[in-house]
Amino acid sequence: MAAVSVLRGKQRRYLRGLGVNLDPQVMVGKEGISEEVLATLDRALTRHELVKVRLQESAGADRKALGAQLAERAGVELVQVLGRTVLLWRRNEEEPRITLPD
Repeated sequence: MAAVSVLRGKQRRYLRGLGVNLDPQVMVGKEGISEEVLATLDRALTRHELVKVRLQESAGADRKALGAQLAERAGVELVQVLGRTVLLWRRNEEEPRITLPD
């Protein structure tokens, strides 16, 4: 079952703008979405809130489906899939770093 997005269009566009200059922090390779990938993603999201994930060619599968699956398994918002790059966001409730527009 797909997660219901809490982001509105304006907020999604804002996050995409912030993500332009980010470097990928997590790589998904031939092992796919492993527990190690999810743990690395969790740490990166806790630290940064907005994270780029690079889908290697060896990850196979449809990149949009893989991005949606990654977001669902990690319990985060899928902001964008562009090429083989996925942009994910999760608010850090203790120390928010990104303030979304209304």
